[in-house]
Amino acid sequence: MRHGKKVNHLGRKTAHRKAMLANMACSLIEHKRINTTVAKAKALKQFVEPLVTKSKEDTTHNRRIVFGKLRNKYAVTELFRDVAPKVGDRPGGYTRIIKLGNRLGDNADMAMIELVDYNELYNAGKPAKKKSTRRGRTKKASAPVAPAPETTNSEEE
Repeated sequence: MRHGKKVNHLGRKTAHRKAMLANMACSLIEHKRINTTVAKAKALKQFVEPLVTKSKEDTTHNRRIVFGKLRNKYAVTELFRDVAPKVGDRPGGYTRIIKLGNRLGDNADMAMIELVDYNELYNAGKPAKKKSTRRGRTKKASAPVAPAPETTNSEEE
């Protein structure tokens, strides 16, 4: 029984799995999106998101921890220099998995995993829309209220 075992072994030995996830994470950081199977995408998400969180604080210690996982200095540089400033204000959820259907050869479930902030199609509509709050007054009622305190200030002087 596999009670409490949270790691998907992906049919591989430990060293092969770690090397594969490190290579996939380097490709994801370099290309910003990759196509793979759904199971590998879910495993990669668990692997790469803590590394992105580490990269938000650029210290020598964090660089060494990330390099120990990725083993590619160009990917580490790209992660700390380009990716981290773009996701600095995001509190998590740096990757998105989009299911693509089944592969023709073996009918495996395919997915695209991408870094969230690098997809212009999904992010195009969001900055234009401002988050609205539910208040008691309408905008027309609140507009005349703003000049009123200025007139009281001029009367006091």
